[in-house]
Amino acid sequence: MDQHKNTVIIIAGPTASGKTALAIQLAEYYKTEIISADSRQCYKELNIGVAKPSAEELQRVKHHFINSHSIHENVTAQTFEQYALKSLSEIFKKSNVAVMAGGTGLYIKAFCEGLDEIPAIDEAIKKSIIEQYHLKGLTWLQQLLKEKDPAFWSIAEQQNPHRLLRALEVLESTGKSITFFRKKKIVHRPFNIIKLGINIAKEELHRNINRRVDKMMQSGLQDEVRYLLPYKDMAALQTVGYKEMFQFFENNVVLPEAIQLIKSNTKKYAKRQITWFKKDENIKWISDVEPECITAYLSSILDN
Repeated sequence: MDQHKNTVIIIAGPTASGKTALAIQLAEYYKTEIISADSRQCYKELNIGVAKPSAEELQRVKHHFINSHSIHENVTAQTFEQYALKSLSEIFKKSNVAVMAGGTGLYIKAFCEGLDEIPAIDEAIKKSIIEQYHLKGLTWLQQLLKEKDPAFWSIAEQQNPHRLLRALEVLESTGKSITFFRKKKIVHRPFNIIKLGINIAKEELHRNINRRVDKMMQSGLQDEVRYLLPYKDMAALQTVGYKEMFQFFENNVVLPEAIQLIKSNTKKYAKRQITWFKKDENIKWISDVEPECITAYLSSILDN
């Protein structure tokens, strides 16, 4: 570790792996606060479907980037980077340790390494692309990028509509591939970063996801999505849990099928998260999430 006084402990991993619980335990141990690295929990209108920390958990430890924005705002990785760094400056006035937890890999990467600046996207182009995507679907989006932006397509998360839409927006607005703006100039932050990844068995992860989705339905996900129906075409709502319930309300699937789709698509999303994080050689993977073991490991690093 560099000889910086301050340190950020990052808890990464797939959805439903236990990041929130561990982050809260570590934050309480170090008497500090948490920055959420989740691209959906920042929206105040979304609650049940994004598995936000409970009211009791939010009361136990102060969280940043939870309920901080509206679905009517354009929130990007750059938004998160700036928000997180500002929050961190406030946390470091009170503690020399901060905790970050979340499963949005691009947000964590932006925070750790910085982002290359991409020109502003024309809102009319953005709206047009999203409308076409809803009419023509993922296959249309994939084929268009494969033909028009082969440089991006060769390295793309090809099943991730959010990333594909972003690439097409940049291409249509600037005439250049999004890869043109990725110069990979890594920023070196003036604090230490320790990355921990929760390593959870596939079978256990899938059980957790099934239980979580069942709990979401019991907690009122159907009513939450009904309230959000007028906003179903907004970018913030293009996410697992909401898309499937919109299909139900549009009579494209029956409720049991929608629930099964949420479970299945959440598992696919978790797999993509694991693939992303496994590429990061700086992540220390942990199978034992007992706080005593983890704080002992962290102390061995922080005390050096």
